[in-house]
Amino acid sequence: MNDKQKIPTPLATEIAEKAWSARESWRAFEIMAEFVEATERLAPIRPAVSIFGSARALPGQPYYELTQTIARLLSDAGFSVLSGGGPGVMEAANKGAYFGRSPSVGLNIQLPNEQHVNPYQDISQTFRHFFARKVMFVKFASAYVVMPGGYGTLDELMEALTLVQTAKTRRIPIILVHEPFWRGLLAWLHGTLVAEGMIDAPDLDLIQVIDEPTKVVEAIFAHYEKRAFEPSAREREIQLHL
Repeated sequence: MNDKQKIPTPLATEIAEKAWSARESWRAFEIMAEFVEATERLAPIRPAVSIFGSARALPGQPYYELTQTIARLLSDAGFSVLSGGGPGVMEAANKGAYFGRSPSVGLNIQLPNEQHVNPYQDISQTFRHFFARKVMFVKFASAYVVMPGGYGTLDELMEALTLVQTAKTRRIPIILVHEPFWRGLLAWLHGTLVAEGMIDAPDLDLIQVIDEPTKVVEAIFAHYEKRAFEPSAREREIQLHL
């Protein structure tokens, strides 16, 4: 076979494009199914707190142990704990909640590296699509607790800040734990983003920095002293458009 015979014909190209288009269309149904299944399974878990952090923290290391303590306190205080369902801080969050009073929930994601399902989950839901998983973290969370982490953690943090800032979801506590880790980021937010007018100074008030586990729980309760943990009818309507 010569090189000319290897060149796809217009008909072959058209058939391939139609086949790909059909796959794309069916993918929409897969995404819809993920949303429906996850929403039905997670509906009973409120109130819940989403905890994010590095997949690389190991048992016995400070971030792992700190996360486990916070998750246990939240669970005993009546909050279900949502994590990414994998290793590291995710495992610590699930482990702390698993041995507490309230459900430990893992929202797992299929990844080629770093992700395996940890065993400390009362409810486990696996996603193929990051954006569907992120919607569930926001939709069911009464607060975000953000531990030290990498790109994935920063992605979740900025997603939450953006949704709250733009009023695409209700205002919830967004708590960064371990101030030394976050110091440089906070300085940059203030010294660059605020200074150059990229965000307004009050936007920094969306973030709290707390180091003590008991203070994390207290801050969440303080936020809800004058309102219910459940979203209002108006907030539910807003969240339909996440």
